[in-house]
Amino acid sequence: MSMGNGDYKYPATGVECAHRVAVPPPQPFTKSLKTSLKETFFPDDPLRQFKNQPASRKFILGLQYFFPILEWGPRYSFQFLKADLISGITIASLAIPQGISYAKLANLPPILGLYSSFVPPLVYAMMGSSRDLAVGTVAVGSLLIASMLGNEVKANEHPQTYLHLAFLATFFAGVFQVSLGLLRLGFVVDFLSHATIVGFMGGAATVVCLQQLKGILGLDHFTHGTDIVSVMRSVFTQTHQWRWESGVLGCCFLFFLMLTKYFSKRRPKFFWVSAMAPLTSVILGSLLVYLTHAERHGVQVIGNLKKGLNPPSLSDLPFGSPYLSTAIKIGIIIGIIALAEGIAVGRSFAMFKNYHIDGNKEMIAFGMMNIAGSCTSCYLTTGPFSRSAVNFNAGCKTAVSNIVMAMAVMITLLFLTPLFHYTPLVVLSSIIIAAMLGLIDYDAAIHLWKVDKFDFIVCIAAYIGVVFGSVEIGLVLAVAISLLRMVLFVARPRTTVLGNIPNSKIYRSVDQYPAASTVPGVLILEIDAPIYFANAGYLRERISRWIDEEEDKLKAAGESSLQYVILDMGAVGNIDTSGISMLEEVKKSMERSGLKLVLANPGGEVMKKMNKSKFIEVLGQEWIYLTVGEAVGACNFMLHTCKPKAMTDDSSMV
Repeated sequence: MSMGNGDYKYPATGVECAHRVAVPPPQPFTKSLKTSLKETFFPDDPLRQFKNQPASRKFILGLQYFFPILEWGPRYSFQFLKADLISGITIASLAIPQGISYAKLANLPPILGLYSSFVPPLVYAMMGSSRDLAVGTVAVGSLLIASMLGNEVKANEHPQTYLHLAFLATFFAGVFQVSLGLLRLGFVVDFLSHATIVGFMGGAATVVCLQQLKGILGLDHFTHGTDIVSVMRSVFTQTHQWRWESGVLGCCFLFFLMLTKYFSKRRPKFFWVSAMAPLTSVILGSLLVYLTHAERHGVQVIGNLKKGLNPPSLSDLPFGSPYLSTAIKIGIIIGIIALAEGIAVGRSFAMFKNYHIDGNKEMIAFGMMNIAGSCTSCYLTTGPFSRSAVNFNAGCKTAVSNIVMAMAVMITLLFLTPLFHYTPLVVLSSIIIAAMLGLIDYDAAIHLWKVDKFDFIVCIAAYIGVVFGSVEIGLVLAVAISLLRMVLFVARPRTTVLGNIPNSKIYRSVDQYPAASTVPGVLILEIDAPIYFANAGYLRERISRWIDEEEDKLKAAGESSLQYVILDMGAVGNIDTSGISMLEEVKKSMERSGLKLVLANPGGEVMKKMNKSKFIEVLGQEWIYLTVGEAVGACNFMLHTCKPKAMTDDSSMV
């Protein structure tokens, strides 16, 4: 029996079903391709501001896009300058000791930490779109350089080669970051999920803290491995070389730093106490060593720091080096990590102040500051959370706070570097440990466990991989598990049985709404994902199993047999040829069992593909409905006007 969905009434709704599910009008391939590319690479439509503008205005807007300082600079006021001056000096007091510490962590000359807090912040101030980001070196990037570059070249054996390769890796990190920004490939960073970053940062922070045992205990020789087993073995096989003077000094300064951090956390108005604590520790430690001549009693000091501004290093970039491929690999990895941290930090603070930062624009800014940095004796820089948090709390208004910080570092490089000669390395180790303990985010891990167990597994995998393997292993493991999860989402989509919410025409999951009642003789299934080659086979088997389970249930209850299967396609955003073949197979399989396939609420893309493949003709336009309610009404109408046997015969003839 044939039934059209445009010329009958059925008891379920009592109204005529006047609307057919439309097939979208065909579009030229070039237009469809252009739309797809625009949605992929330009979701924020950055060219919108250029529309209907004269050429001169377009040129100015283009300059402002790449150099945001030209946009907000003319509106800059004296009130802003006062706030930025205070925050800039505050973050400089943190940047100087942290810069020296992180350079030591990367096995680079300590002066590079100061160089990296001078040129890159100036570049970012002109090109960055965040008002709160404070630019500088980071512990995780420093650790990555030390571990990955250290596997190829030993810093203590070939310091010059190691230094030049660090510049080269920074250069390629910058090129990679700029490329991602210009090609609008910012979504690549999204593959590092929040859970991955929490686990990776926590693991890296733990490894960095363990590495500092060398400085705290005053050890001369230490393992090049970053895993916990190598570090513990190195520590406990040298117990006879532990220096108690160094250990006591380190613990005292660590206690002081943690105490100031705790105090500032409890009293946010006194944020400057914890911000000034590292520099205070450096000054006190240097005075203590100078007055007691502790360097003669086993307390290691920084030694001479070269006076003067950044020397150019473009000629030092070894493009002909046999380690070129290693530098490119390291550059890509540290580039992605730096982007993930910097953009996440920038977006966090932008959310607090209710403004927007452009991820692709930030990538270009980060990339340019690293390219410029690699040519001026700097290594990898990004927007570290600790420094940016101090900048935010100090009340910064614009990126001028980075310029103020750079000027303070410049003065230090020109006149004050000799004062750091007696700074004990143990103080630098204490500063790093105090900063790293804040990166181990227990609360975030507990939250992941409560909300999503799989995300928690990703987080722990990253942590364990970094702590017990290496930084690279942890990163690869976490990304691999995240990608596996994404593949599983696509390959194993959820299918749920829908029922009718009492006293309504709404159909929802019977698991979510236990009060929802199923419709006799009709099975309603909702597919929660696009149908592609990766999940077509699974969906065919799963739909078949749902039908078998429903028929067994009806048989056990002695109710009337199943006649119709309605697929709610509302969540199916797209379908490929494998998906359409699967629907054809399901239809044939159902007909052999005397069942009828009905589709409800298919979207435009799905209808377009089904129309082109002639599947609509095979199924029959009359079996495709706008809503689940209409489909159920039609099925009920047929069930009440046709005998099951007749329906079965009719189905077998279709």
